[in-house]
Amino acid sequence: QVQLVESGGGLVQPGGSLRLSCAASGIAFGFAHMGWYRQAPGKQRELVARITRGSSSNYADSVKGRFTISRDNAKYTVYLQMDSLKPEDTAVFYCNAELLSGNYWGKGTLVTVSS
Repeated sequence: QVQLVESGGGLVQPGGSLRLSCAASGIAFGFAHMGWYRQAPGKQRELVARITRGSSSNYADSVKGRFTISRDNAKYTVYLQMDSLKPEDTAVFYCNAELLSGNYWGKGTLVTVSS
């Protein structure tokens, strides 16, 4: 059974930092391209950052220079380090795993950036 479990969300002030984690199980993690997506209220889900199985990464323009995606294949975990957070970063953040067998999602973790 595939499981992606996000953690690390919460309330943070503008300019602050958070580190999200996504622990995977039930998949061949080393073969998966992993991504973080977010969905703000009233908006569509959008890609935030993606890291390939070869550890190449790409980012949405809105987060370049502020967010960093990384992975630890030994721990079956992908991370999203978020710095210089802005109120417009407020959203539910979802972990995604892309495999030949399918596309899998976590249930999300809420990030709220507010003073």
